[in-house]
Amino acid sequence: MTVLRATNLGLRYTKRRWALAGCELDVPAGHVAGLVGPNGAGKSTLLNLAAGMLRPTEGTIEVCGGIPGSGTDQLAKVGYVAQNTPLYAGLTVAEHLRLGASLNPRWDADLARRRIERIGLDPNQAAGRLSGGQRAQLALTIGIAKRPELLLLDEPVAALDPLARRDFLRDLMEAVAEQGLSVLMSSHLIADLERVCDYLVVLVDSRVRLTGEVENLLAVHHRLSGPRRDVDDLPDGQRIVSARHTDRQTTLCVRSENALFDPLWTVGELTLEDLVLEYLSTPEATRPALEVLR
Repeated sequence: MTVLRATNLGLRYTKRRWALAGCELDVPAGHVAGLVGPNGAGKSTLLNLAAGMLRPTEGTIEVCGGIPGSGTDQLAKVGYVAQNTPLYAGLTVAEHLRLGASLNPRWDADLARRRIERIGLDPNQAAGRLSGGQRAQLALTIGIAKRPELLLLDEPVAALDPLARRDFLRDLMEAVAEQGLSVLMSSHLIADLERVCDYLVVLVDSRVRLTGEVENLLAVHHRLSGPRRDVDDLPDGQRIVSARHTDRQTTLCVRSENALFDPLWTVGELTLEDLVLEYLSTPEATRPALEVLR
C-alpha cells in the first residue's frame, strides 16, 4: 500500500520560480521516511501539499488514498506538525486538547491525557510559557492523538537541545510501534534520521533524486578508492554518483547491485550521512537519474 504518491507534482510561486517541479514519489505505508535536502529544495512545500494546505500547479498528489484536504474524512487521515510547532500561546495545554477533541473525529482523549501526564506537562500551563521541547511534545501529542494514518513532521526537532530531541524521537517511535503510523519527516539532522528512519527520500533542486528503504540503499552504494584512473571503463552495472581525483588517487561513490571484484580498488561502506551528502554535493549535470530501491 502506498501512503503518499506524487505524479509530475509541481508548485510554482512565480512565473520563473518553482518550489517543486516534476516530483515523482511513492512512499509505501508502514515506514518512518526521512525527507532530506538543502534549504529551498522543496521539502516544506511537499509536506504542505501532502497536508492539503497548498494546491499543486501541475500534476497530482494522493495521500492515504485520497486528495489532500478534500474533506473531513481525508483531513482526519493526516496529522501535521509544522517546523515552528504552531500553538495558541494564550491557550493552556488542557484547552489545546479540548480543541483537538472538537476538531478531530478520531481523537483519542485517553492517549492525549496519558502522554501529557507522562511527559510532565501542567494542563493549566499556557502554551506560550512552555519551553521549546515542551511545545514540540504538545504538538506531537495533538498530532498522535488525532489517530492519523500518516504523520507529517517538518523539521520537528530543529530548535531542540539534544536531550529534548532524544525524548521527542523516542516518543515518536513509541507511537509508531503502538499505532502502526506511517511518518514522513523532514530534517537536516542526519544522525537523528539514522536513529528512527527506515526509508529515505532525497530532494534536490525541487526534484526527488533518490528514494528507497535505507537498508537497501546502503547495500548498493559503495566508496571505491585506488590509484588515479579513467572511470569511463567501469564494468556494466556500476553507476557513478560522484568522482574525486588527486594527482595519484581516484575516489568514487558508485551504485551497483553486483559484487565488486577489482584488485585496484579498495571498497568501503557508506553511512547514511555519507550517502546523503554524496547526492547533495554532486553537481546537477553529473547526477544520476532517480533510483528507487524497495
